Amino acid sequence: MKKKIITGSKLWSVAMITAMVTACSAPAATSSTANAAVSTTGTTKTVSVSEQTSVKYADLVTMDADDTNVSWSATDSTTIKLNGTTASITGSGAKAANGSVTISAAGTYVLSGKLTDGQIVVNVADKGTVHLVLNGATINDNDSAAIYIQKAGKAIITLEEGTENAVSDGKTYVYADATTDEPDAAIFSKADLTFNGTGKLTVTGNYNEGITSKDDLKIVSGTINVKSADDGIKGKDMVAIQAGTITINSEGDGIKSTNDTDTTKGFVAIAGGTFNIQSGSDGIQAETALVTDGGTFDIVTGGGSANAPEKVEEGPFGGGGGGWGGGTPPTDMGTPPDGEPPADMPNNNGTNAAPSSSTNATAPADSNADADTSTTAAEEETTSAKALKAGADLTVNGGTYTIDSMDDSLHSNNNVTVNDGKFSIESGDDGIHADQALTINGGTITIAKSYEGLEGAIITMNDGNVDVTASDDGVNASGEITATDANATTTADDSTQAADTDTTAVSNTSVTETTGTTSTTDQANQSTDANSNTRPQGGAPGGMPGESASNSELHINGGSLTVNAGGDGLDSNGSIYMTDGTVIVNGPTDSGNGALDYDGNFEISGGYLVSAGSSGMAQATSEASTQNTIAMTFPETQKAGALVHVEDSEGNNILTFAPAKDYQTVVVSSPDLKKDGSYVIYSGGSSTGKAVDGLYTDGTYSGGTKVVAFQSTSNVTWVNESGVTTANTGMGGPGGGRGQGGFGGGRNRTQSGTSGTTDTAK
Repeated sequence: MKKKIITGSKLWSVAMITAMVTACSAPAATSSTANAAVSTTGTTKTVSVSEQTSVKYADLVTMDADDTNVSWSATDSTTIKLNGTTASITGSGAKAANGSVTISAAGTYVLSGKLTDGQIVVNVADKGTVHLVLNGATINDNDSAAIYIQKAGKAIITLEEGTENAVSDGKTYVYADATTDEPDAAIFSKADLTFNGTGKLTVTGNYNEGITSKDDLKIVSGTINVKSADDGIKGKDMVAIQAGTITINSEGDGIKSTNDTDTTKGFVAIAGGTFNIQSGSDGIQAETALVTDGGTFDIVTGGGSANAPEKVEEGPFGGGGGGWGGGTPPTDMGTPPDGEPPADMPNNNGTNAAPSSSTNATAPADSNADADTSTTAAEEETTSAKALKAGADLTVNGGTYTIDSMDDSLHSNNNVTVNDGKFSIESGDDGIHADQALTINGGTITIAKSYEGLEGAIITMNDGNVDVTASDDGVNASGEITATDANATTTADDSTQAADTDTTAVSNTSVTETTGTTSTTDQANQSTDANSNTRPQGGAPGGMPGESASNSELHINGGSLTVNAGGDGLDSNGSIYMTDGTVIVNGPTDSGNGALDYDGNFEISGGYLVSAGSSGMAQATSEASTQNTIAMTFPETQKAGALVHVEDSEGNNILTFAPAKDYQTVVVSSPDLKKDGSYVIYSGGSSTGKAVDGLYTDGTYSGGTKVVAFQSTSNVTWVNESGVTTANTGMGGPGGGRGQGGFGGGRNRTQSGTSGTTDTAK
């Protein structure tokens, strides 16, 4: 629940190094066992990820007959009737004394009535199965656990149909001696513990936790409400939930598993159910894997995204959000004169063109740190308040999720895989974060609020509908895929193995995706290009002088991705590959970030891409692409909602788009663009079609002002109002480590005219 973050005198140096090495402020992702890697053969790119990415509930959890047994009869069970501080018992195996009931034999025990200050203790020497049926029982213990499973092979608690039951403890516990700290929950079990039945159970953990099992904890069914001073529901080896309605209000984590010594245990697996969780810390936390197959989840952590600490990332090169702090860049940096950078744009030596209002750099507090660091002058603790959090892999196979989290909404220290599901996310930090691989194979994901929307070392989108709003980067492929285990192998081409130091690990399961002609060799060569400043014209040179691209990558192979970002729209510290799908990017309005931002290549071989944003850091796709691209820089900033329309010489629609924010550069790549085609660009006007995320795919465009007519000269054609021009070049600006780009052509007069073309779906 707690993590230490770096503060003090050394952080300024760390921020300096980070800004010079990466395109964002996120640290390199590391893992003791590498779980993602990339390799290339010909035109097929293989992204290798952990085998956990395809795991389902049934792969991890088995329910036996005892787990699902809810039947009992009066003749075959022992009846325990609670009455104040006493209990009457009919049958064998249990004994009442001093206000408590001790069960010492396997069997079925049916509890009813009210125990105001006493304890139900299960202590079965032969470790048989004890079946407790709560048949309208209220149990409270003022100074210890109300139900204490001290010893048993397994304990089953059945919530009898139509009954309401309650279990609670006091705010202080009395232990035998100072070395004893268990039990510490209203319901506490040292054995496997299962809940079933269709009744209702209310658990109040006033001392610490609500429900705890030191072994497996399973919930088959029932309505369970938990209010706790710390964690709500906790299992050590597993928490497995098959169904039920679960409501948790906890000061600590909502649901968690804790086994950190056995990688096959410590997981949380959910098949379905209805969950309403309000937690002070993480909503659902797994020490290892977290798997959800379905269910309805409403999760609020840490008071919600509105309670997130302000992002302050200052320093000579800024950081996330372009170095503006607070996670929200300025709305406009204005339009500079021809060839002149803004006064606050960094020069090639990393200093500002004009003096800053402050001469002293302030060391930021790294609120994104997820691990302890030994390089601090001082340490402070901050709360982890993520909604879904996994120490290993996080896999979502379905379900409906409404999340308002102070911290990341979905987070894994390893890989995140979304196969399906519907998400409505508001996050105070990342919408979805993976230290290693983030893969989206389907689902509908709406991230209405975030600092960064999607983040991972390797991000792959194969299908689904994703809509991201971020105050900093919309999609950020950052960090390094590292390998430290004996099974790690390099994936470089044989011809470059000696030179390529990017040693990435191949794990058990591979996801293969067609990405055009790309390779690890290409990335190594791209690093050389960066050193010699001879990168392809298609994308302006990214990063600091001498910087090489990292092995982080963004892959888009299908689906629909819409981004509205205050920082970079699509950001990769390495390369971007797009083979299919539709991508719409509404990028930054300040010139310290770009709608597209990458350090390696952006190779597009299929799909439809449109991005709009400021011009100072603008990049297009790379010359290595097999699909053609047009990048248009307007002579001045265009207002949000003003249409930009591109058509070919025959009047066929290539693009009709209404950017959501002010913009000066628009990049479009379409299968309909030809390398030697003739095109006309219009500004303003209207369309009779229906826009989806600002993109019109039908209707008729008319009434616009003709900006420029031109013939494309290569597969990436840069144009301004004067015609074909060259790409932005120069050194990176604040935030993404990008180059200080050009600002378009001169201020020539535009031509007036109208166009009447029919838009067709692209």
